[in-house]
Amino acid sequence: LSVIIPMFNEQEIASKTYVRLSNVLKAHPHELIFIDDGSSDQTLEILKECIQKDPGPLERNRVISFSRNFGHQAAFSAGIEEAQGDCTVIIDGDLQDPPELILEMIKKWEEGYQVVYAQRRKREGESLFKLVTAKVFYRILNSLTSIAIPTDTGDFRLMDSQVVDHLRQLPERSRFLRGLVCWVGFKHIGIQYDRAQRE
Repeated sequence: LSVIIPMFNEQEIASKTYVRLSNVLKAHPHELIFIDDGSSDQTLEILKECIQKDPGPLERNRVISFSRNFGHQAAFSAGIEEAQGDCTVIIDGDLQDPPELILEMIKKWEEGYQVVYAQRRKREGESLFKLVTAKVFYRILNSLTSIAIPTDTGDFRLMDSQVVDHLRQLPERSRFLRGLVCWVGFKHIGIQYDRAQRE
């Protein structure tokens, strides 16, 4: 299992995210691939220290450091290029999306689903404006495209290595990954969850 985690100026949570992911996945051979997206705080140093203390069960946990902030989608794309697992999870580093849900995703993958995405039932700590615009965004997007993108989803998902291989072959530079994952096809299923407040 490969897990890709972008981090940008997250020194307050970096070590907690590392420990929580490691604990959740301890029963599964895995690699944690952190992408430091040009942080100007101590995020990179904290992640390096975490890896030095605990390189993971395969000794493959690592951090990729960008020369500047290239953005979320570029960070995920860099991780996808590096991932070597039979399946790959992409998850934000701020713990709004619960790492524990990865275990349910793995079960669905073992049942034969090649993409397992997390679908938000509830969003804690977000303003009415954010909630309304998020709902409107997906409805407008789906009215403009022939590819159905599940509503109320973010980037948090598990993808089989076949899906990852197809994403690597796509020529797009400015990527919208949740759209591209739907576009390449394969067998998808959603898991509903309540999104926590940003730590």
